[in-house]
Amino acid sequence: MCVGMFMALLDIQIVASSLQDIGGGLSASRDQIGWVQTAYLIAEIITIPLSGWLTRVFSTRWLFTISATGFTITSLLCALAWNIESMIVFRVLQGFLGASMIPTVFTSSFHYFQGARRVYSAAVIGTIASIAPTLGPVIGGWITDSLDWRWIFYINLIPGAAVAIAVPFLVKIDEPDFSLIRRADYLGIALMAVFLGSLQYVLEEGARWNWFDDEAITTFAVIAAVTGVLFVVRCLASASPVVDLRAFANRNFLLGCVLSFITGVGIFATVYLTPLFLGYVRGYSAWQTGLAVASTGAASLVGTAAYIMLARKFDTRWLMMFGLALFGFGLWSFTFITHDWGSSELFWPQVLRGFPQVFAVAPAVNLGLGSLPPERLKYASGLFNMMRNLGGAIGIAICGTLLNNRTNLHFLRLAENLNSGNTAMQDMLHKTGNRFAGLHGGDALHGHAVALKRLWSLTFREAQVLSFADAFLVIAICFGIGALLVPLMRKVSPPAMPSGDAH
Repeated sequence: MCVGMFMALLDIQIVASSLQDIGGGLSASRDQIGWVQTAYLIAEIITIPLSGWLTRVFSTRWLFTISATGFTITSLLCALAWNIESMIVFRVLQGFLGASMIPTVFTSSFHYFQGARRVYSAAVIGTIASIAPTLGPVIGGWITDSLDWRWIFYINLIPGAAVAIAVPFLVKIDEPDFSLIRRADYLGIALMAVFLGSLQYVLEEGARWNWFDDEAITTFAVIAAVTGVLFVVRCLASASPVVDLRAFANRNFLLGCVLSFITGVGIFATVYLTPLFLGYVRGYSAWQTGLAVASTGAASLVGTAAYIMLARKFDTRWLMMFGLALFGFGLWSFTFITHDWGSSELFWPQVLRGFPQVFAVAPAVNLGLGSLPPERLKYASGLFNMMRNLGGAIGIAICGTLLNNRTNLHFLRLAENLNSGNTAMQDMLHKTGNRFAGLHGGDALHGHAVALKRLWSLTFREAQVLSFADAFLVIAICFGIGALLVPLMRKVSPPAMPSGDAH
């Protein structure tokens, strides 16, 4: 089941390093190719909250089997896509069908592991949840450079088929209840799907189209706001809602969701920012970018072993506080970034970000979900996992907006100092102009034009670097706030063996 969850999470970001290659292979425009990632995220974020109800209908065994089978088949279809339209359709189906594997693993761990063993299971699952998106660009970049972009989907086939075959024989937790299909709140499901789909579209596409200056973004934002309010009202009024929003009345669960949201911001937004910096500022290839960010994944594995050892002796709330604080410190260390940062300069900031990931994620599982009665875990787990993905979507949207706006601001501020009184600039223009004039038969006018263009490029590059530092600082502040919230959580003592339906 963890293998299935890893694949579903990996495929969120595995295309990140390969979008340009996919676009070239499918003759897609730059605006269209972003939908290869956006379509998957929208489908996934809609399905994850529904997984609790789907588990009760089909049972854990058969929902996971259906999800793994559908994910594997649609991965094959993505690899065989013949144009951008077919790719987007197959990515939507892949997200819809594969998403249920994520929250189902979290809830199943509460059935299979009790007492102190839950610390270990939460550590393993938390590590997978945090490391899979981080490894996505690494694995995707290597496969694309070594083989072909279609292989980033072909690699899902063997493990996906193995999971789909093994789960029916190994997993027996509960029984299906098909009578729930007749009693389902289909209006609530429809409102939730429209609300989350519209919201995800606004978050993913807003920065690209300058937010509310674009008519489509404005329209979907209004739709998201209206359906969101109606969905909340419907859930609170219904006797059997599709999503258990009343779970937010539990303080630990509420804080656990908030902290899951913050870790989603940190994990997904940094996976978005670091390859972007290396690609646009340093000009790294997909494989070079993958190598540069690999230290984060290695540090996460070391952090898992350290967490398991320390969780035996210390209250996991304080470990979580330490993890959030160190994660924030690691992001703060990125604010010293310069245009010549590469693999060696990024090593320690990424270690400081990767090592505490499990400290930030694993305790939230036990403290948040573990504080709920067993019969509410199925519905609440989908909500809990959705918060992490929603945090990632909002974090990426905020970072995209920051990069756009702050780059323009920093460029204007830098340009204010590039005047006739700046002797260093005048000297640079003179030397560069003379050099290029000499290469073009002494054409001083051409040399001066080239020098000005070079000056503009340098200024824009530095403005970009400063905007990346700003984005990392904002995320670091979020983690500082998260660390301060941890003491408000209550310590949770794992219950005895739960019932078969309790996961």
